[in-house]
Amino acid sequence: MITHPAVSAASDDFTHRLLPYAGAGEFLGGAVPFLRAGVEAGDRVVAVCGSGREMLLRDALGRAAADVEFAEAAAWYAHPSRTLADCLGDACEAARQGRRLRLLGEAVWATRPALEVVEWQRAEAVLNVAFRGTGALLMCPYSAALPAAVVAAGRKTHPETVRGARSLRNPGFVSPWTFCEQCDHEPLPPPPGDADTLEIRRPDLFWLRAYVTDCARQTPLPEEDLQRLLVAVTEVVTNALRHGEPPIALRMWTDASDGAAALVCEITDAGRWAPGTGYGLVPPGPDGGASDGGFGLWAVRLLCSIVQIRTGEDGTAVRLRLALPTGATVRR
Repeated sequence: MITHPAVSAASDDFTHRLLPYAGAGEFLGGAVPFLRAGVEAGDRVVAVCGSGREMLLRDALGRAAADVEFAEAAAWYAHPSRTLADCLGDACEAARQGRRLRLLGEAVWATRPALEVVEWQRAEAVLNVAFRGTGALLMCPYSAALPAAVVAAGRKTHPETVRGARSLRNPGFVSPWTFCEQCDHEPLPPPPGDADTLEIRRPDLFWLRAYVTDCARQTPLPEEDLQRLLVAVTEVVTNALRHGEPPIALRMWTDASDGAAALVCEITDAGRWAPGTGYGLVPPGPDGGASDGGFGLWAVRLLCSIVQIRTGEDGTAVRLRLALPTGATVRR
């Protein structure tokens, strides 16, 4: 079992609350007092939701709505790591100004592939570590119409649950690192037998990048994403060469098993990562340093659509996924 620093289920300077609701009345009953209190306190108040929810909130808030920043959920929740970094930056900037960030954020769950759902759930857990000390107040509405597994994960990733104007300790909350370990409990599906494979025996990054470029250009991956992939692969392979154990291999293939076409690049080695590294899940702190010592892996998470990591007695695998354009066909 990998061990990590303990995280308190409640914090004096930061709150992360779940707002379960079964209709507009319950949504407004929790959201409006939360937002109105922020306006009265002089917080930076942000509401991230769909257009329908925005209309309800504006009507219920009245004049106070003018002091609330509204953002469209689909654009805000575009990428787990990037959204987490941007939101943390907003919280730190508000704190430097002597204010607090008060955010009502309703994530988009229903239209996401399963792997994306897991990464957003992981972000919900990790922010309990990343936002400590910021003084931010976060509230996340979860509709009762969502899949039961999504709501259940919400109870594991939020230390508190809102009931009307009251906030109660959530008995279902678990440590963020425990939750992340649960996300990674299942082994990764094996690569297809005909995946393009390169054995890496020496640190020749020029030919490595040429190989990745050639494979990627056989897919509809946009050029901008190819450049991101090259940086990410270079980081992961360099890490494997420095800290891993041979044999080291790189495999590439296209995949649509999750309902969305993606280019997949996997780097494996025979080494096992040390406990407590955090796997680059936590953004760099205000001083620019990664709080879990994984700045390179954090950068990789920013560059790729999804990063999956498994490490154990059989070695380590880092699987990078970059989404292909909507409607793209895959050759496997």
